[in-house]
Amino acid sequence: MDDAFEVRLNRSGRTVTIPKGETILETLIEEGVDVVYSCMAGHCGTCETRVIEGTPDHRDSFLRDEERSDNKVMMICCSRSRTPVLVLDL
Repeated sequence: MDDAFEVRLNRSGRTVTIPKGETILETLIEEGVDVVYSCMAGHCGTCETRVIEGTPDHRDSFLRDEERSDNKVMMICCSRSRTPVLVLDL
């Protein structure tokens, strides 16, 4: 599932389109959104972000299986979306 999708930033009210082949983190940086990150590979957990709505496509190696199945947090540096829209606590 590498199609483009939308990310709604709950705190600012902005909506950003994440294109095919680009991570949420990359797009947010390009859009000037202030986000905290480190490894950019899903290993460290620095970019962990709360998911308010939608279903992430988890591609990290940091979250435990139960955290992935809860779909309450995601690593925006590498994970994408299984739904057309994700609402994130950013």
